[in-house]
Amino acid sequence: MKSLLKRYLQVAVIATGVCAPVALSAQTKDLTQYVDPLIGTAHSRWFFFTPGAAPFGMAKPAPSTNGSYGNAGGWEAVGYDYRHTSIEGFANFHEFQVGGVVFAPITGKLQTIPGKMEKPEDGYRSNFDRKDEYATAGYYSVMLKDYNIKAELTASPRVAFHRYTFPAGKESHILFDIGNKQGESGEVKDAKVYMTPDGRIEGYVITRPVYVLKYQPDAEVAMYFSAVVDKKPDSFGIFKGEQTTAGQTESSGKGAGLYLTFTTKDKEAISIKAGLSYTSIANARLNLQSEASTMTFEQAKAKSHNQWNEYLSRITVESPKKDDMVKFYTGLYHSLLGRGLASDINGAYPKNDGSVGQVPLNKLGKPQYNHYNTDAIWGAFWNLTQLWAIAYPEYYSDYVKSQILIYKDSGWLADGIANSKYVSGVGTNFQSLAIAGAYAVGIRDFDIATGYAAAKKNELDGKDRPRGAGKLDVAQFVEKGYVPHIDNGKGFVEAWQFSSSHTLEYSFSTYALAQWAKALGKAEDYKQFYRLSKGWQHLFDPELKLMHPKTADGKFIDNFRPSQAWRGFQEGNAYQYTYYVPHDPDGLIGRIGKDRFNSRLDSVFILSQKQAFGGGTKIDAFAGLEGLYNQGNQPNLHIAWLFNYSGKPSLTQKWVRAICDEFYGTEGIHGYGYGQDEDQGQLGAWYVISSLGLFDVKGLTDSKPSLGLGSPLFNKVTIKLNPKYYKGKQFVIEAKKGSTTNSYVKKFTLNGRVLHAPFMSFADLTKGGKLILDMSATPTDKY
Repeated sequence: MKSLLKRYLQVAVIATGVCAPVALSAQTKDLTQYVDPLIGTAHSRWFFFTPGAAPFGMAKPAPSTNGSYGNAGGWEAVGYDYRHTSIEGFANFHEFQVGGVVFAPITGKLQTIPGKMEKPEDGYRSNFDRKDEYATAGYYSVMLKDYNIKAELTASPRVAFHRYTFPAGKESHILFDIGNKQGESGEVKDAKVYMTPDGRIEGYVITRPVYVLKYQPDAEVAMYFSAVVDKKPDSFGIFKGEQTTAGQTESSGKGAGLYLTFTTKDKEAISIKAGLSYTSIANARLNLQSEASTMTFEQAKAKSHNQWNEYLSRITVESPKKDDMVKFYTGLYHSLLGRGLASDINGAYPKNDGSVGQVPLNKLGKPQYNHYNTDAIWGAFWNLTQLWAIAYPEYYSDYVKSQILIYKDSGWLADGIANSKYVSGVGTNFQSLAIAGAYAVGIRDFDIATGYAAAKKNELDGKDRPRGAGKLDVAQFVEKGYVPHIDNGKGFVEAWQFSSSHTLEYSFSTYALAQWAKALGKAEDYKQFYRLSKGWQHLFDPELKLMHPKTADGKFIDNFRPSQAWRGFQEGNAYQYTYYVPHDPDGLIGRIGKDRFNSRLDSVFILSQKQAFGGGTKIDAFAGLEGLYNQGNQPNLHIAWLFNYSGKPSLTQKWVRAICDEFYGTEGIHGYGYGQDEDQGQLGAWYVISSLGLFDVKGLTDSKPSLGLGSPLFNKVTIKLNPKYYKGKQFVIEAKKGSTTNSYVKKFTLNGRVLHAPFMSFADLTKGGKLILDMSATPTDKY
């Protein structure tokens, strides 16, 4: 398949009439040139492809190819797929379990249903060609072939901008398809759309997403909008399905929609600015007024472009390899895209109980922090939180405050939230570990006492625990030190099916709380948490040298097949989860034996390389679940870095580079593996930090966190440090004579001091300075 980078450069030349920039030094360049949002869009999640969005934005306008098809399980790939050839419209909300408010431009006969991909002509969808499509950070455009309409998208944080350039004609329409399901949003409960006397188009849609119903059955998700169209229509009307009523200005209920009809000149552009909100139409209107009242499409596009460059330039890298630059900045882009705003410009936010809350205001009357939607943070300590801590500590701080807000409102930390409603996803809950990690790296401008109380409750309390808080079996873990296995349980599967993976996960998160308790001088808590952190030892089978589920009577289960997924292990198997002791790698290596550990783990990667370190070329999020290693899913993401602890750092350098080169691609189908589950930036963030040669298997949870060191893919890396949180201005990593051939580190020198082990403290990074790596073609394990 042709590289998407090449296609991007060709389109850029056509669009601008000048030679597109291809210089590889990113130090002073437009870094969005290396962002290609189309990478990995085959079989991608609803929230994955939103090129029009601002960093961490609420407004995420994007094209849909099959968003109207819905999502029976609540998590499957839906929305935009690289393999599809028609677009049905442009939805403005894209988050985990949140989606809707579709705008669509058409010409000719008025059609008000999207139709199916097999017969685009039966609906308002349109065919398109890849050569007429362009996507980068903060901007998207495409030519809708069936209508000869150019559609363009961009956004400010809470306002979506659409610009549609029509051909000449008297039947140019814009549809506001509001009352139908989109993506992961679930069935529509209610909707309304209307046109005000001054021409605004406003409304809302209330949905019941699958995961909201699963974890908080009486809850729902509401989305509000207030849109301004910059041209007065000739006529208008409403619709439900294929039924239209001309001249009416209001439609309500499931399926509600409204249309505008214009007479247009050739290449006449009509723009829409849509303020969005999760609390009310009034706040959607306020968000529009505050962020974009006088802003044009071009101004919004330029502002978004500048904001993306500011965020991307927090880490600048230099390499002679184009693909590495594209993978890096596209991965960084995805890391900054998900988990978007849920609070309004005035600090209003949707509460867990369905009411509207208020983020506290500062002395200037501005919200002290933002509130965010978030998928489960399962595995994010091996990618996102490390990246946030290094380059975006202000967002990490906001994220922690946002989670504490949920605790204050509902009494529990929530594994994942959609408009503050519980959407656990995986049945565990690592929010307490994320909060502890923030404290450990020095991000402490949050309510520490309440944060600690929330985290402690999350780790220990099983009484009356709501399903959406995860850890439904935590009481058993606290009582026995492990979660006993049963093959056929009753009720929610999270309460019984994942005994072993939960034991390992809870062992890790209680270790994080032990370190935090120790730092706070809470001696008794420290003792309890530290004891529980040893829970993994209950499951270690000394004969097989594998994790082995154990029943309540202390016996290992019979008919044990280590490659079997889902029997005691969430989205993985015993081969993969045996290495899930990130907080005590020395203990695990000691139990297995260092030589055996190294030979076995090296063999795992030798064999897994044949399957592209995941599920091979099979396009399926769960393709690698029964393999020895699966880069496409969270439980495995630290494993390649364990050789740093076993005396073989050269193998960490070898295999991390191989994963970066082979699992990650630059094409629509081969992007993050083949159709693997990117989970709101997690796989992208893993590439970013791993390609820098920095990674902490403990997720920055030690009382004095350190970073494992590897082999950077880049000749030079410059990390800008946030002066609000850190003393240093920047940290530089320089790989001398680094290349594809010289891929091993011969010597580490930190600020003139030789390091004799492949580790450095996180504090040394935040003080600023330089890490110099002397590179070689020969593996070295002694420093």
